[in-house]
Parts: sequence; C-alpha cells; structure tokens
Amino acid sequence: MYHAPVMLDECIEGLSIEPDGVYVDATFGGGGHSRAILEHLKDGVLIVFDQDPDAKAQVKDSDDRMIFVPSNFRHISYWLEFLGYGKVDGVLADLGVSSHQLNEPDRGFAYKFDSALDMRMNPKAERTIGQLLNEATVEELQDIFSKYGEIRNAKTLAQSIVEQRKGNEDYRVRDLNNMIDSCARGNKFRYYAQVYQALRIEVNDEMGALDDFLAALNDWVKTGGRLVVMSYHSLEDRKVKQLIKKGNPKGVVQEDSFGRRKKIWKEVVKGVKKPSESEIEKNKRARSAKLRIAEKI
Repeated sequence: MYHAPVMLDECIEGLSIEPDGVYVDATFGGGGHSRAILEHLKDGVLIVFDQDPDAKAQVKDSDDRMIFVPSNFRHISYWLEFLGYGKVDGVLADLGVSSHQLNEPDRGFAYKFDSALDMRMNPKAERTIGQLLNEATVEELQDIFSKYGEIRNAKTLAQSIVEQRKGNEDYRVRDLNNMIDSCARGNKFRYYAQVYQALRIEVNDEMGALDDFLAALNDWVKTGGRLVVMSYHSLEDRKVKQLIKKGNPKGVVQEDSFGRRKKIWKEVVKGVKKPSESEIEKNKRARSAKLRIAEKI
C-alpha cells in the first residue's frame, strides 16, 4: 500500500461533511483520506494538494468532483483564488511523511537504503540536502538537530558533519550515516531516524510551509467550517494548537480594532485525539499521531 491513512474514521467524522460542500485535502499522499471524503460528497467538490509527482499517480479514476493541485499546501490562498472558490466548508491535513516516500529507496528519505541522499518532497525543488550539508555552519546544524530532531548531543553531531562533509552535492545515504555514526547515542536506529527527520524538515522548509498554510485558513474556511489536522511532531502540533487557541500559528494573539482578543476558532474535541492501540498495532507509524479538530466561529 502506498500509504495507510491514519485515524481515517476520526478525520471524516471531524470534517462533518456536507454532501454539497467544498472541501480541501491539503496532503493527498496515497489518497486514502480523499477517497473517504468523496464517499460522503454528492454534488460537492474536493480540492486536493500534493507537491510530490508520485502522489498524482495515485489518482486512479477520473472524478469530476475532485481537483488535483500539484503544489505545496502553503500556496492554498493562491490556488483557491485561481480556481474561483470562495470560502470552503472544511480542510483536512495529514502532516506525516507518506510510507511510500520512506520505503522508496530512490527518494533518499531513509537511512536504511544504500541510495542517493535526497529527502525533497518535491523532486524539482531547488534546495538540496547536499547544499544544506555543505553550507550550513555548526551553529545552524546544531539548531536544526536540536529543534527538529530533539537530539541531545546536537553540537557534537553538527561538528562531526562539518569536519567530514565532502564539499559537493553527490551524497549518498551511507555518506551521511558514516558522518553521524560515531555520534549515535542510545538506540542507534532511533538516533538515525531523528537525524534524518531533522534534515528532512529543514530541507523542505516544512515548518515555514505549515505557518503559511495555517495562517491562510482564517480567511478561507467559512463560519461553521471544520479544520482537521493530524501532526506527528511536537512543533507541528504546537502551531496547530496556537492557531486554534490564538488565531495564529506563531502564537500572536489576534485582536479587533478595539484591541479586544478575537476568537476565530473553537475546539470540537478538547485537546488531541490519538490513535487506538489496535490501530497502532496494525500501523506502527501511527503511534505519534495527534489529531486536532476545530470549527470556525
């Protein structure tokens, strides 16, 4: 399977789908969530986003109710305006990396394959992992590993990479593994996974894209519309929480012209929902998922 959708039933229930509504799946991936949304639509429309060309190949059958947008979801405002849609009835985003991307050696996302190192969600993106590894300072790498990978010896790791980097962009997975091997602490494979996660987040500007996407939703979700976001990293979840609580993913409180705090969203589910034990048993990658559901006021 390309990618098993996490908490599928909870996501669909959270969207509270109207058969004639307009919905957005901001992270199409393998299309599991989208197919479930379409099952609840009659004359409605589903607009799906994905910058990965491999995801486009998962659109098996033509469906006039679905529009595929080959773009990062950070550009949601541009595309909804370009397509001529006003406010939408609901937005779903599953922020996890697809199983396909992790399991496909040629994509260079995982430490376990002897392949070229890549990690770009969009293979045509200009910034490469080679540029990052070659150009970043010790301080910049330390910040990336500490913030996005929660790596305790981030400075030691950053210094190791700077001392061993090759100076060209032709990196393979084994090159990175060799640079970080002596720094691994605790469970070696968990350490590797944390390093790769941190670099992936940075090279794809995932946090910046999430800020742009979430900030746009105040304007594009109609009153009574739903927001359903599933995150897998504490920083992602914090941004979603801040949007719901304060109206801004960076935690900047939104105020009206009289200086009064504006309430833009309300929680449908208090706090986060997590996968059931049975789902985690079937899909280990679901274990870190956190689902937040909110309604536009």
